[in-house]
Amino acid sequence: MNAVVTGATKGIGRAIALKLAESGYNVSVCSRNEQELCSFVKELELLGVRAVGMATDCSNKEEIKKFCEFTVIELGDIDVLVNNVGTFLPASLMDEEDEVFEKQLLLNLNAAYYFSKFFGKIMVRRQSGHIFNICSIASKQVVENAGSYCVTKSAMLSLNNVLRQELAQYNVKVTAFLPGSTLTASWEGTSLPKEAFVQPEDIADTLHTILNLSTGVNVDEVILTPKEIKL
Repeated sequence: MNAVVTGATKGIGRAIALKLAESGYNVSVCSRNEQELCSFVKELELLGVRAVGMATDCSNKEEIKKFCEFTVIELGDIDVLVNNVGTFLPASLMDEEDEVFEKQLLLNLNAAYYFSKFFGKIMVRRQSGHIFNICSIASKQVVENAGSYCVTKSAMLSLNNVLRQELAQYNVKVTAFLPGSTLTASWEGTSLPKEAFVQPEDIADTLHTILNLSTGVNVDEVILTPKEIKL
């Protein structure tokens, strides 16, 4: 079994790639930082699977295409796609520079669109596969000082729902994850305790569980939020 995880060297993507490799999946991963990527590929290989990676700017359509083609050459057909790459640039919608919206649009929506079309066509041909889209609780709830993030993550959830409807007839599953505050690099330096966050491993473990459900069931959405704690 072969899997692709985008934005895989940190946080949620890293946890998912490790979980899939531990479960025997060959994994193709991408991120912008080539040094971090090479180190992570070696770490994945130590788990006894084939792991490959390519430094990729996922805001660039042509670089996405090159990574997809590289992946098929190296691994062959893909069984699982995890659209994880994204960015969070806090700002008020009215006050932000246009580039804040445009960058988040490219990474939070466009990248998932291009990856899903490329690998989705392979899954359609094979009549099997599973696409996971790492959206956000902001896909459904307006988050303060995160206007463009909310807009682009909402659009990503819409893309997820369209993909699920179009691909169901070909036995391809599509699932959206909508995590709340997750303990990733974006929270570096926080004084909040670990228990105030969803852990990346929680998302990875849940995704793995979904992959092992019966063939006749599709999990449409998964919402994970931190429990309320007294600080």
